[in-house]
Amino acid sequence: MRKKRDEILIKSPDQIAQARVAAQLAADVLTMIGPYVKAGVTTEYLDKICNDYIVKEQQVIPANVGYGGFPATVCTSVNEVICHGIPSPKRVLRDGDIINIDVAVIKDGWHGDTSRMYYVGQPGKQAERLVDVTYKSMWAGIRAVKPGATLGDVGHAIQTVAEAAGFSVVRDYCGHGIGLVYHEEPEVRHYGKPGAGMVLQTGMLFTIEPMINAGKPQSREMPDGWTVVTADRSLSAQWEHMVVVTETGYEVLTLAPGEQG
Repeated sequence: MRKKRDEILIKSPDQIAQARVAAQLAADVLTMIGPYVKAGVTTEYLDKICNDYIVKEQQVIPANVGYGGFPATVCTSVNEVICHGIPSPKRVLRDGDIINIDVAVIKDGWHGDTSRMYYVGQPGKQAERLVDVTYKSMWAGIRAVKPGATLGDVGHAIQTVAEAAGFSVVRDYCGHGIGLVYHEEPEVRHYGKPGAGMVLQTGMLFTIEPMINAGKPQSREMPDGWTVVTADRSLSAQWEHMVVVTETGYEVLTLAPGEQG
């Protein structure tokens, strides 16, 4: 029997507490890997460090390994790669690169999912601005979260910040509900109209993860079936947090140490 939509989306306080643990473990991976992101290392090397940390130190499950056939622990999306970049021994980081690392873990059945941008050495001015605007657009979307608001409000807030800066929002990929299932309802688009879409309720748990391009919004999937790049080969950036709707607004479950948005 198919569950009612609300039964899929709404988490109890006890369930949110379990999701919070998984979310913080995922966030800890991204904090750990930061010092290793530097010129001369391969994305495969970064992936191995993350796998060792998740499996041996945290003693939890790396959710991406084998998911839909994905062959690695983290997604490493460099420069023009929008998302789902596969770590490779051939991809050597160079000074000026920007890279998104996206990680997901499973703790007691609950998924934690988050991503973060890193600079390799000194980025160019456009790259630095793109990363900054993408972060601000994510937080604009997060701040729109509260009971009674809509997913359209969230998307509109993100879109407004990104496009005001002269950048574009990727339409082909979105955030998602999360919990005991890695990707569940609702789809969280990073563009939209105020008042449109699903109405948010206390206990909803989802990711907000805008992908913002320096050029046009169109994307193209590479022959490996995973890696997605900008169609015009412009730079792309992404940040991702897990967010739960609370009685008074929102709680971000994947904050980095000292992060306040």
